[in-house]
Amino acid sequence: MVRIWNEVVEEGIAFPQEELLDGISGKEFFDSQTYCGVAEDTENGDILGLYILHPNNVGRCGHICNASYAVRSDKRGLHIGEMLVSDCLGKGREKGFEILQFNAVVASNIHARHLYERLGFVQLGTIPRGFRMKDGHFEDICPYYHIL
Repeated sequence: MVRIWNEVVEEGIAFPQEELLDGISGKEFFDSQTYCGVAEDTENGDILGLYILHPNNVGRCGHICNASYAVRSDKRGLHIGEMLVSDCLGKGREKGFEILQFNAVVASNIHARHLYERLGFVQLGTIPRGFRMKDGHFEDICPYYHIL
């Protein structure tokens, strides 16, 4: 899971994190989530992708959750992301959340955006220059939500 997560962080085009996880920080990070889901190759046990699910806020906004998804680069295009997002929608409901919100979908991440929209997510607007790409330029971000 750490390797897949770090791969996305290193790409610098989707996750806001800049620091890579190691064995210790990775265990702490994944253990701190409400839930971690994985897509596993049932033939060999390899993890192909994962998601994290956690509250987006606290108190009066604690019914809203947030999630992040990562698929191994050599396994992208196989609909693993769709399986992860679909599973996450059900798991969010199961964990007592009422809304799943994505705070910072990079506007140029068209594959993710098309997937979210196909699954019923609604875009809330656009935040200009909300994401600093790895190369230093800024791109817009698009918040999304889905009623669970």
